[in-house]
Amino acid sequence: MKNASGIQQLALLPDVSSVPTVSVRFQLSQDTREIGRRHVAEIRQVLAERQTARNSSNVITMPARTGRAA
Repeated sequence: MKNASGIQQLALLPDVSSVPTVSVRFQLSQDTREIGRRHVAEIRQVLAERQTARNSSNVITMPARTGRAA
């Protein structure tokens, strides 16, 4: 198993100068960060739509009761 301190996570940081420990090979250009953020937003939208569809498919609509006393 790899040492956890040796693992680095790719992040879409707005400014890598604020995180001096980021290796040069992991630094992303502004265009790449913007594209990545766009992709993340699209994925979140798709997931939200799927969750909404799942939630609405679990709703049981009962027929309206007509002609009966309350």
